[in-house]
Amino acid sequence: MSRINVIEANDANPEQAALYGAITEQLGVVPNFLKVFANSPDALKAFLGLHGIAGAGSLEPQTRERIALALAEQNSCQYCASAHTAIGRKAGLDNEEIQANRAGGSSDAKAAAAVAFARSLVEHTGEVTNAEIQAVRDAGYTDSDIVEIITHVGMNILTNILAKASRVEIDFPKVELKKAA
Repeated sequence: MSRINVIEANDANPEQAALYGAITEQLGVVPNFLKVFANSPDALKAFLGLHGIAGAGSLEPQTRERIALALAEQNSCQYCASAHTAIGRKAGLDNEEIQANRAGGSSDAKAAAAVAFARSLVEHTGEVTNAEIQAVRDAGYTDSDIVEIITHVGMNILTNILAKASRVEIDFPKVELKKAA
């Protein structure tokens, strides 16, 4: 049971209901973590805005999902690991790639550099080395792409923290974390 109220559609105020309508239009459903965000419509709008803008960037959807999977595992967020396993499959990632991402790698060399950089950003709270920045550049990422990787790291940390703090019920096919929470 969630430790923070989950706003169901039938309990939503007009502002929350309008946001749910927009979410449902895009996703077909309102995931539980967004129902927790809805306790603050402004926080939900901020997240949706950031998510929309970040999703329109130069990183391919598969790489965004690889980063989300790696960070969900690194941050021991079962909700996010479950959600991004399902979303990653829809984005075209197979089971082997999803497992590699959750372990901090990728079968794609360029994506592996992005995943490693994302994990290092989290591990070192942004204090990455010049060599790590250069490795991402050497893999073919521009400074714009690097900023987008950092943006996705921040967005995923936010969702990992929200899901873990709230202990929101997982409403995706549940996956087990590889390491203890």
